[in-house]
Formats: sequence, C-alpha cells, structure tokens
Amino acid sequence: MSEKKNVLAPFLLAFAGLKEGVHHFNRDISSKFFDAFNYTEFNSAALFVEIDLTKKANMLEVRFTVSGNVRVSCDLTNELFDLPLTPTHEFLVKFGGEFNDENEHLLILPHGSHHLDLAQTLFETIVLAVPQKKVHPGIENGSLQSDLLDRLDKLYPGESINESEITDPRWDALKKLKKD
Repeated sequence: MSEKKNVLAPFLLAFAGLKEGVHHFNRDISSKFFDAFNYTEFNSAALFVEIDLTKKANMLEVRFTVSGNVRVSCDLTNELFDLPLTPTHEFLVKFGGEFNDENEHLLILPHGSHHLDLAQTLFETIVLAVPQKKVHPGIENGSLQSDLLDRLDKLYPGESINESEITDPRWDALKKLKKD
C-alpha cells in the first residue's frame, strides 16, 4: 500500500501556502500510475500532464492537459500499438461542510483542507479518453503486416463466385414445376 502512495504522491497538490494567482505544475504518468489503480488495459504508458491551478480567495480553478501515448492491443488483430491521447479537463474546487465529488466539474473540499488529490480525476479522464474500439493505425492505412491478417485473407472467399450464380435448391425445384 505504501508503494501506491509513493506513486500517487506527486498528484497530491498542496495549495495552502500558495499565493492567489495561476500556478503551473508538470507531472509524468507511467504504467506504475495505472498499476496503483489495478488497471491492466495498458501494456505501458508514457504520458505528461500539465496542470494549471488558479487560486482565488474562496475557490480554486483547475485545468489539466494530458499528452502522450498508451500501448494497447488492437481489438481486431491483438497487435500492440501506441495510442496517442490528449484529453483535457477543467473543474472548480469550492469549500464546504464535507467532501463531495458527485459532479465532475465541481469538487467540494471540507473547510481547512490544504491539499488537492488529482490522481483519481486524472485516472478517470485518461481511461475515458481511450476509444471503445481500438484499431491499429496500420489496418486503416493498409500497412500492417500480421500473421492473423494473412490468415484472414486466405480464408476470405474472394470474388471468384458470382452472387447471381448462387441459387437455393428449393427454388430450383419450384422453377422446374413452372416450366413443366
């Protein structure tokens, strides 16, 4: 459990000592970040996040931009490829009686809080940025050479059979009755 805390510690931003205004933070996100959430859909990750935190008298404005690649398996061929991601997210942080994160654009922290934990929000933003169907770019442009694709090409029936020549034998028997 302490390793998980060490991996996620850079995403715990202390804002209590900051002056009012805009503050910039940069963090790297690797596979260990996702391991801390027991998320195994990425084979590897090389992401960079830029965080802009604007401190005001009674609230915080947070905006972050993630850029980089995650290595995933193609849903069609199971080939690994680097999927580029560039999600962004903005939200407000206000202070109230108790913690509330039900709204994705408004986070309420208890009065007296002095740090902001961005790990869960970053995790969700990145995971939701991955498309439902992950297709290797080599399939789309025809450059992927794969054993699986070669086997599929061999099994493809091709265009040697003319669809108009294919008939249903039940209809053939009825056609004979019509001619007689």
